[in-house]
Amino acid sequence: MRKVIVNSTPLIALSKINRLELLKELYGEITIPEAVFHEVTAKNDCVRRKLLESGAWVHVQQISDNSDKRMYKAKLHDGEVEVMILAQEAKADLVIIDDNAARKTAIYLGLPLTGTIGVLLRAKEKGLVSRIMPLIESMERNGLYFGPQLKAWVRSQAQE
Repeated sequence: MRKVIVNSTPLIALSKINRLELLKELYGEITIPEAVFHEVTAKNDCVRRKLLESGAWVHVQQISDNSDKRMYKAKLHDGEVEVMILAQEAKADLVIIDDNAARKTAIYLGLPLTGTIGVLLRAKEKGLVSRIMPLIESMERNGLYFGPQLKAWVRSQAQE
C-alpha cells in the first residue's frame, strides 16, 4: 500500500463537494498528521463529520520529532509543517497539498507531490469521475479559488 500524506485543504475541498471518498478509491488509505486532524475537526461542519465517518482508511499519525517544526515555521502553517515532517519520516510515496508555499517546500525537499486538481485528474483517468470542471465549479461555490489559467489548464488536461 502506498504511503500517502494529505494536508487540510484537499480534505476540506473534497469534503465540501461530497467526494472525499475519491482519496480512498485512488489510494486505499491516507495518513494525516495530528495538526491537520485538529485543523479539519475544529469546527462542527461537513468536513469534520465526513472525516470522522471515514473509518479505518484515514490514519492520524503523530510526527516523531517536534524539534524539526522550527525549521518550517516562517512560511508554513502547523499542519503543512507536520505534513512535510511526516512525509520525510514515513518516506511517503505521495504528498497531497495545495498551498503554494507548501508545494514549493515539498518540491525543495524532493517529496512526490500532487494537489486536489491532480487527485481529480487521476480520478477522471481511472473512470471515477466523468467530468472535472463541474467539481471545480462546486469547489469555487464553496469558497475555493482557481485562477483562469489553472482552469484553462485543467480543461486542456481533462479534455473538457
